[in-house]
Amino acid sequence: MAAEDEKLRVEPLGSDHDRSGFESGVEPLDRYFRSQASQDARKNMAAPFVLVQPNGTIAGYYTLSSTSVQLGELPEQTVRKLPKYPLVPATLLGRLAVDRRHQGKGYGRFLLADALYRAAQSEIASFAVIVDAKDDNARRFYERESFLPFPDQPRKLFRPMADIRRLFE
Repeated sequence: MAAEDEKLRVEPLGSDHDRSGFESGVEPLDRYFRSQASQDARKNMAAPFVLVQPNGTIAGYYTLSSTSVQLGELPEQTVRKLPKYPLVPATLLGRLAVDRRHQGKGYGRFLLADALYRAAQSEIASFAVIVDAKDDNARRFYERESFLPFPDQPRKLFRPMADIRRLFE
């Protein structure tokens, strides 16, 4: 990221954030952000966070929420290391998008790092951060960031929390 980006900040979505002009180029992500994100926040369904530029413009966003994974969905080498509970608690990185005017600047990686940091700092038990990649480009993005695919669902990926915590030590 460039020097002018040093004043970027990530904060919880608030009523003062103008979402009307946000456009990532992925209509479902844009529609969610413009019309549903604040309602999900109010109802505790998801925690949306926004990447805000110094002028107040939103350059990107992501959402976090809790989820669970069936033990049998995970790769065998991962299952061997876990207790034999039918469901394993996890954190869902439900959505991540960067406004098209700011794509190619590293903001996606910046938002992902912020999301992983927040997940690692949580006091709520979570085995991993889970993502459902919208397409193959998104899947490749997460794979470059050390996410592992579920064996039978190549666009559903995870990164173990132990690995994420090591990133921030």
